[in-house]
Amino acid sequence: MDEAAALLEDGERALEASDEEVRTSQVPMVLHGQRLDRALAQMVPEFSRSYLQQLIEQGDALIDGRVVTKVSTKVRLGHRVEVTLRATPQSQAFVPEDMPIDVVYEDAHLRVINKPAGLVVHPAPGNWRGTLLNGLLALDPLASDVPRAGIVHRLDKDTSGLMVVARTRQAMDALVQQIAARDVHRQYLAIAHKPWTAPSPTTVEAAIGRDPANRLRMAVVDLTYQSGKTAATTIEVLDQNHLGCLVQCTLHTGRTHQIRVHMAHIGHPLLADAVYGGAKAAGMERQALHAWHLAFVHPITGQSIDLRSSLPTDMADALAVWGLGYNLSTQGA
Repeated sequence: MDEAAALLEDGERALEASDEEVRTSQVPMVLHGQRLDRALAQMVPEFSRSYLQQLIEQGDALIDGRVVTKVSTKVRLGHRVEVTLRATPQSQAFVPEDMPIDVVYEDAHLRVINKPAGLVVHPAPGNWRGTLLNGLLALDPLASDVPRAGIVHRLDKDTSGLMVVARTRQAMDALVQQIAARDVHRQYLAIAHKPWTAPSPTTVEAAIGRDPANRLRMAVVDLTYQSGKTAATTIEVLDQNHLGCLVQCTLHTGRTHQIRVHMAHIGHPLLADAVYGGAKAAGMERQALHAWHLAFVHPITGQSIDLRSSLPTDMADALAVWGLGYNLSTQGA
């Protein structure tokens, strides 16, 4: 176990017993020259960087015994960094919890899991426990050695399907770079309202940002007037009828709720996606979205990883109710 992991384990025990704790550590070579807030985020991974910034600014951080209030202060190899921590919900969320996890691929560097609908990926307000992160901490002793238990990308709570999780810091850093460079191939199956009328395949290129009318939603935005990020999704129709359509969506970017927002934007909200205008239908009680295909080059071995996940029962049943189908060879079945 490395220093950060040891701090995490010790911190959980201390914060359960006390409202306040002083954490002390020496800056390792890997953090030499980093900003103080970034270094602390690595040394104390159970706290968010924004929270640590607050502690620094209010004088709760010291470098070699000297109070430092600027988050941008650079740390050097061997510096003794001391920070006073106070219990927060997120600090107490990083605890192991046994739960069933469907592992479809595993080696010493990474793991690919098949996430069920209904499972939250990462602790957040309203879901501090019972998340995939908690399950990974219980499943894998290596998970506490990497930030966020190795989670490098997320699926929404009610989206099912494949996710890659790093088991080492080296693999995590490389996977994050691959995702940023759009070198990780991710495809989803979705059931949407209304028959398809546009060309197929078609690529939706529309920036996504916070919905100015509802901060809990995302929306297509005009970057000239609103903040957001470019986003692109290629959509291919696999089957359709007068009720709706089954589509395959290929992500070219990874924005929050990207497929759900883009499908609603072009007039085809997903079944049961109430946030973006989708009504419950064909027995679907959650958004009809499944990450079925994940392909990437192994960041350590260079091996090609190409994995597929069959439709979950609720989506397969919905297709049957609506009389939709698709060629199983599409999934490599």
